[in-house]
Amino acid sequence: MDDIQHYIKIASELNIGLKSLEATANLLAEGATVPFIARYRKEVTGELDEVQIAAIRDRLEQLRELEKRREAILKSIKDQEKLTPELEAKIMAAETMAVLEDIYLPYKPKRRTKATIAREKGLEPLATKLFEQAAFDVDVEAEQFISEEKEVKDKEEALAGARDIIAEWVNEDAEARTKIRNLFEKKGVFKSRVVAGKEEEGQKYKDYFEWEEPIEKAPSHRVLALRRGEKEMILMLDAQPEEEAAIEILERQFVTGHNAAAEQVKLAIKDSYKRMLKFSMETEVRMSSKKRADEEAIRVFADNLRQLLLAAPLGQKTVLALDPGFRTGCKLVVLDKQGKLLHNENVYPHTGAGQAKMAAETVEKLAAKFDVEAIAIGNGTASRETEAFVKSLNLPKSIAVVMVNESGASIYSASDVAREEFPDYDVTVRGAVSIGRRLMDPLAELVKLDPKSIGVGQYQHDVDQTALKHSLDDVVMSSVNAVGVEVNTASKQLLTYVSGLGPSLAQNIIDYRNANGPFRSRLDLKKVPRLGDKAFEQAAGFLRIRNAENPLDASAVHPESYDVVEKMAKDLNTSIAELMKNAELRNKIDLKKYVTETVGLPTLQDIVKELAKPGRDPRESFEAFSFTDGINEISDLRVGMKLPGIVTNITAFGAFVDIGVHQDGLVHVSHLSDRFISNPAEAVKVAQRVEVTVLEVDANRKRIALSMKSDPMAAKPAGGGSGGKQRSNAPRKEAEPEGDFQSKLAALKGMFK
Repeated sequence: MDDIQHYIKIASELNIGLKSLEATANLLAEGATVPFIARYRKEVTGELDEVQIAAIRDRLEQLRELEKRREAILKSIKDQEKLTPELEAKIMAAETMAVLEDIYLPYKPKRRTKATIAREKGLEPLATKLFEQAAFDVDVEAEQFISEEKEVKDKEEALAGARDIIAEWVNEDAEARTKIRNLFEKKGVFKSRVVAGKEEEGQKYKDYFEWEEPIEKAPSHRVLALRRGEKEMILMLDAQPEEEAAIEILERQFVTGHNAAAEQVKLAIKDSYKRMLKFSMETEVRMSSKKRADEEAIRVFADNLRQLLLAAPLGQKTVLALDPGFRTGCKLVVLDKQGKLLHNENVYPHTGAGQAKMAAETVEKLAAKFDVEAIAIGNGTASRETEAFVKSLNLPKSIAVVMVNESGASIYSASDVAREEFPDYDVTVRGAVSIGRRLMDPLAELVKLDPKSIGVGQYQHDVDQTALKHSLDDVVMSSVNAVGVEVNTASKQLLTYVSGLGPSLAQNIIDYRNANGPFRSRLDLKKVPRLGDKAFEQAAGFLRIRNAENPLDASAVHPESYDVVEKMAKDLNTSIAELMKNAELRNKIDLKKYVTETVGLPTLQDIVKELAKPGRDPRESFEAFSFTDGINEISDLRVGMKLPGIVTNITAFGAFVDIGVHQDGLVHVSHLSDRFISNPAEAVKVAQRVEVTVLEVDANRKRIALSMKSDPMAAKPAGGGSGGKQRSNAPRKEAEPEGDFQSKLAALKGMFK
């Protein structure tokens, strides 16, 4: 199948015009990135967005992998001299890897099987005659194959060998495999039970000790939870339909008579299913359900990561950051407006009156000395106590005191990136710097971390790691390019994600900047070693140079369009700088005058928007947030309390919210809104400020149930499952899909961790 056929197929699947799809595929083949195509090639693609472009890229990769496998299979069968025109047509028509492998199975080189041994004993003619199911004396026929030389000692052994051959035929029949595969997918059931003796060790899987649920309906988080429980050898897990239903399907296909030969075929069918088909199909359905679960978990993670990366930045302010602690004190750093470390020391506000007084004097003195504009406090141990200490000081009211999510800061502080940035400082200083920089610009700091350490995923260590990395890299690149990067202050890690660059060119930019001083124009980027025309084309529009001679260098207008803006300014008898300042002048621009074969209205409209707000940060404006004073520990919570909180993570079953007590609470999906919500992402976003009501508190297990409903106490949280059942020796009854809320909360939170 050639590319044009792929394009036709994908265009139909994604409901995208063939012309747009082919143009997008060509741009991708030429090395264009998804952000570049979406932003600067709208006329070519018909204004496809990043999601559509990425979908085209990924589907093309899948189809090309299918083609590689198809070619390998054709070659293998051809080398065996068994390729017929009919077989080749079947192989060429196969649209999925599963169907392709089913067709290939009879020709696939295999180890020595029971059927192989039976053939070596000369029993294939008997198998053929039995499979035809004509009326004949089976025993008499079987006796003809008794042979001391071929080690067939009696008719029973002859019939058993013939059945082995028939069983293999059944197992390798493509049509039969398709039917059984469909049965597993549509009627298969997950059944889990606890491994004997693991009841105490596996308490977090308690709800799955006796559990069954249709495979087709099982939600992502439950599939991954069941598999993790099995992997940890707490649960035993089966994934299959009723055996009778499968055998009935096979008998309908293969049993054509009502005689002794047909009875032998029935025995072979049962053996085929129990010994071969069942296991291969269970493996397949486990893989397919795992793939669906992975895709959903990765989608949730990617959405959460995007929201966290695009959280509102404080901006270029002088920041004093504190990494809190009790006995070991608080590590304090001061950062300038560009995030450069100016000062660091330890203060001890929680180890005695004398130490607290010295700490207060130190913070007040440093705030005045460096003209501090904001104080960032990590939200870990002693965070609320440190916040209360800072708020009690004699500081200007203009200084914002902000709690910062420090997830992953300790991992950053011990990383190669941190050692490279701060070779002369220990991990405590690096961690505090990271906290301060996260307040100033979350995106610029978080790109230095492996996204899996940031704490916004769901079963991120259980999903396909290659697919996860691929998706998260897409999200980081999309986020970085959506915001744009100041080339004269950006770190290597931030530059790495700019369209067209990567680690090597990012390092070359840093080296050039260090050797030659700040870039004065975008064109200077062409002086960077190995940064050629293609890389410049892909990257230039996303790189910003403030205070450049050409004001467009600080904007998202691509250099390839500078001449268009120059013509607009010339036609209005003004300068580009004046055009950017004066809305009245911009309103006089007649865009149709500037349409060419390569520049259409979408690009011209983007240019005018950018002239109005050059280099505008698409992120929301920063707003200070404070937790409720006096609510510092889980023991301070009472049912019915209304509290402000920040959404820290969104999962398939609800959202976790930080309310300032060192333990996130869970707002179950049924309590995210007064209206029915099936997808938590419809109701909240990561880093969103929300108001919640405390529903239940289990201080011993550190479990907090919260609600965002207007009248949350009117009803208890309901499960949001999908038809699962808990099983026991007692008469079976339908459990609430998610079981008791508190035990489910414990299980889910425990497994999430």
